[in-house]
Amino acid sequence: MNSFFSLLFRQKYIQRWGLMRNITPETLSEHSAEVAAVAHALATIGNTLYGKSYDVGEVVSLALFHDAAEVFTGDMPTPVKYFSPEMRSGYALIEEQAAEKLLSKLPEELRDSYRTLLLPQEKEESRRLVKIADKLCAYIKCLTEEAGGNREFLNAKQSVEQALKDCECEEFAYFREHFLDAFSLTLDEM
Repeated sequence: MNSFFSLLFRQKYIQRWGLMRNITPETLSEHSAEVAAVAHALATIGNTLYGKSYDVGEVVSLALFHDAAEVFTGDMPTPVKYFSPEMRSGYALIEEQAAEKLLSKLPEELRDSYRTLLLPQEKEESRRLVKIADKLCAYIKCLTEEAGGNREFLNAKQSVEQALKDCECEEFAYFREHFLDAFSLTLDEM
């Protein structure tokens, strides 16, 4: 019996933003789906408007699995993960070991296919888009919490906003200009 997918489906039990008071709780499975949707948008924008040649399926697949190892580690809060260089490198090792453990729950003949999703060594441009989508989803979470009157996310919003400004990504710039403001609207305003 192989438990890879049953473990993967446990992402719905893992809460994100554990150190923060949330108006709307967010699970790891919700986050992964949102990152996949935004990553798809960024890749599509790049291909359609900027002459890029992203493999959209690859980008979406990487996004869906980008935090899968957290079924073993849980969501490590960013201030803890980046507390020091030693913490960051230690957590990177933990993430890698958790991904290897998750891979061990697959039949041997499927492991290499999933290894490229859980431990991508190449696919640099696709991984870059997924990282931007991940940050963008964190920013959207901050916006929606703020719109709901929760000031708890103000510092996180500023930090993520600066990281996004530093990313120099024309696909993100287009998304920001055309879609981002709508996340602060009410349903009737949408």
